[in-house]
Amino acid sequence: MDKTVEKSKAYFNSGFGCAESVLKAVAEYKGIESILIPRIATGFCGGVANTDGMCGAILGGVMALNIIYGRDKPEEDKSINYQKVQQFIKDFESKFGSTSCPGLTDCDLSSEEGRQQFSDKNLHQKCAGFTGEATRMVLELMK
Repeated sequence: MDKTVEKSKAYFNSGFGCAESVLKAVAEYKGIESILIPRIATGFCGGVANTDGMCGAILGGVMALNIIYGRDKPEEDKSINYQKVQQFIKDFESKFGSTSCPGLTDCDLSSEEGRQQFSDKNLHQKCAGFTGEATRMVLELMK
């Protein structure tokens, strides 16, 4: 598990976004390959494309849980998926106090000033931590 957590942080530090990194690391951990990973997660990075939305690491984690617990047919039960996703979001918020990108970084990434503040305060490393922790939480929920 620690190797996958470190891999997600390494992906983030190499230039992938938070959502891409969590999804890519968890998918690889499960042996899932797709040309859609990580591209399906790109717009969720930076608080949903710098719109001050939910943290991309959380959204990458939700997508990772979906590839494990999601359904293929409308008649299939989605309750296990919803339970895992709800628990993940609750655990993340409990640990970090927020689920929103600005709530976690204290920056408005939708503005040039906020993005500059993010850079000036070197918050990339803080987000690498959120990325790693989201990955760890997803892996715990998969046990």
